[in-house]
Amino acid sequence: MASAAEQMAANMSWGAFGKATELRQRIVFTIGLLIVYRLGTYIPVPGIDGAELRNFMEGAAAGIGGILSMFTGGALSRMGILALGIMPYISASIIIQLLSSMWAPLEQLKKEGDAGRRKINQYTRYGTVFLATFQAYGLAVSLEAGSLVTDPGWFFRISTVVTLVGGTMFLMWLGEQITARGIGNGISLIIFVGIIAELPAALTQFLVQSSESGANPLIVVGVFIMVVAVVGFVVFMERALRKIHIQYPRRQVGMKMYEGGASHLPIKVNPAGVIPAIFASSLLLLPTTLATFSGDSTSGVLSIILAYFGPGKPLYLAFFTVMIVFFAFFYTHNVAFKTDEVADNLKNQGGFIPAIRPGKKTAEYLDKVVNRILVIGSAYLAAVCLLPEILRYQFSIPFYFGGTSVLIVVSVTMDTIQQVQSHMLAHQYEGLIEKSQLRGKKRGGKKGTARK
Repeated sequence: MASAAEQMAANMSWGAFGKATELRQRIVFTIGLLIVYRLGTYIPVPGIDGAELRNFMEGAAAGIGGILSMFTGGALSRMGILALGIMPYISASIIIQLLSSMWAPLEQLKKEGDAGRRKINQYTRYGTVFLATFQAYGLAVSLEAGSLVTDPGWFFRISTVVTLVGGTMFLMWLGEQITARGIGNGISLIIFVGIIAELPAALTQFLVQSSESGANPLIVVGVFIMVVAVVGFVVFMERALRKIHIQYPRRQVGMKMYEGGASHLPIKVNPAGVIPAIFASSLLLLPTTLATFSGDSTSGVLSIILAYFGPGKPLYLAFFTVMIVFFAFFYTHNVAFKTDEVADNLKNQGGFIPAIRPGKKTAEYLDKVVNRILVIGSAYLAAVCLLPEILRYQFSIPFYFGGTSVLIVVSVTMDTIQQVQSHMLAHQYEGLIEKSQLRGKKRGGKKGTARK
């Protein structure tokens, strides 16, 4: 038998969506702010030579224009005021999360409720300003070194830093407004829109280059089939769960005895999400980005590193895989799913895993289960992220939609659809409650009339 919630979800239609006025307002608000974001990517930073900039960014596509351009929706290639995108905020958030799981003062703040959460958010904003300032200054210096500035000097550097840092902070505020008053996670949606906005240009470039190089049409069709298959595989893996049975004993409250219940502890196959892929990509892009900033003065050591760890090289692929696996295990055990805390919470609530003693034994059992799941989850992440790299550099197929992009697009789409369904279910529940209250009033009124 399906639950009431499942039956209501199955009965949802466009008619029910039309009646959910609050949901419509949230969606319109979200779309409006995302349009503002897209318009901001086309407002250029003052003092930039546009023609020279385009030539420079084409040559720097492997470094600066790689993962960062993917997250900025093309604002970096146009050197818009939102050229840094939301990446400094994401990096600061990840760093603060890692520190809060390993540093006692921040860990204590997490346990202080709303006040501690506000303090951590404040530290995250400070970290965002620091990272954005560092990146903006490096970008301004590199633009001057590439002769892309009409009037170089400290005035240009300061104005560029202020503009780019202000753009990042504006995006952070935009994301918070979408999360609070719109639908979905605002930061994730900003990244999602940036990736989707660049998809038509990447698709056009793929078809043009395939036509110019005389590629077999079957290869082009095969690439599209492969993209659909990869998206389906990512959806399946992101929804995959390992459910651990939890039993709750009978308990007595006053003179009443309540029967024990049972539930499940869900553990995702990929608890770390897209974080390992972002971290690994950032580390691997660092040497190429440094070489881009330094121009012709690249040192001998850096040249050797680029020769062996350049995109598509065997050592690059091997190191990419190792980093994804390492960050998947590290982030899961330290942030996403801390087995000690889960075991303590179960013990405090009176729950236990059958045949496993509460406390330390439960934590050891959960560690064992999570490690086994992460073998599959990290292998899945590595496969999705490495497939585009292999296609590009080993088989010379001009495929531009990276594995990290696929993971972000699919995850954000699933999360947003889930939130829309939750809002519609809440609206239907409110309608049912109002109807039941009206029926109760009518019955009460009829009884009162009959008594008279």
